[in-house]
Amino acid sequence: QVQLAESGGGLVQAGGSLRLSCAASGGAFSYYTMGWFRQNPGKEREFVATISVAGGTTNYGDSVKGRFTISRDNAKNTVSLQMNSLKPEDTAVYYCAKAPNFGTGAPVSAAHYDSWGQGTQVTVSS
Repeated sequence: QVQLAESGGGLVQAGGSLRLSCAASGGAFSYYTMGWFRQNPGKEREFVATISVAGGTTNYGDSVKGRFTISRDNAKNTVSLQMNSLKPEDTAVYYCAKAPNFGTGAPVSAAHYDSWGQGTQVTVSS
């Protein structure tokens, strides 16, 4: 069973940057579609970004387009999220998630993802 572990969260001022990483173990990482989601207490989990198995397809939530970049390294079993120009509304717990192989697809719905990490807190101060 695959295990996902996020790292890189923290406190940053508005306009700053953070890079989140997610390390996968116990599975065939290069066959998984990977995604990032975020959630605040009492709110729905929000789609952030997703990347196809070979990295050729990426999708982003409207609120992060142009500021966040998802990437993956299949040799190192990691997926990363580079977050630039951070805003206070980006504050949330960020989760890494794995979906079955969608080939060149990169689904945005959380319903497609079947394994989740524990999350890492990102706090952006104004």
